[in-house]
Amino acid sequence: MQVDLPNLRDVAGLTAADGRRVRAGALLRSALPARDDVVPDDLAWPPSVVIDLRSPFELRNGHPLAHLEARLVNLPLLDALRPDNHGAESLVALYSVLLEDAAHMLVDLVGEVADADGPVLVHCAAGKDRTGVGVALVLRLLGVSHDDVIADYLLSEHAHEAVDARLNRDPANPVVPVSFYLVAPEALEGVLEVWDEHPGGVEGWFLHAGGDAATVERLRDRMLD
Repeated sequence: MQVDLPNLRDVAGLTAADGRRVRAGALLRSALPARDDVVPDDLAWPPSVVIDLRSPFELRNGHPLAHLEARLVNLPLLDALRPDNHGAESLVALYSVLLEDAAHMLVDLVGEVADADGPVLVHCAAGKDRTGVGVALVLRLLGVSHDDVIADYLLSEHAHEAVDARLNRDPANPVVPVSFYLVAPEALEGVLEVWDEHPGGVEGWFLHAGGDAATVERLRDRMLD
């Protein structure tokens, strides 16, 4: 039986600081895709670029969308992440580790989105943690407000049952703390605070992590109407 791709959405319509809106079909986010997923007819599909944020361990069976003509990009934001070795005791700690250890890959993610010539799909496993931080960085660089970024993150709450089924997770017998299965706005709040408090704000953080102003301009030109 074919099943819709869990936690799939277009971030279109969010308003940037200059009043422009995020363009439809530019950036999609989701949980782990499957080869036979059905997506809504009005969604930009197939993607031209698929950015997979999972670790090499999670990719051991290949990518489920390898049959598409999309360019596959792997940016393993937490390359040590596996069911028995998550390396953190809470999502707040996990997101902090991600910012400290994978800043250069977040910069690469922004560059891939800025330079794509069609729809970009960003995904990890559940589509809420690694994907949540990566998409949040893109949105904040576009000038989307703090509150709107959190609101987009919270939409993953509606997909938890479908995500659990896709990943064969059993909340009654978790292999990681059950809190890792939840949407944790306080974890993303911590990330946004790091960006906001950096000299120059989120753009200053991005430049310090190895990005450049030209990439931010390309991102805005491509993604904002």
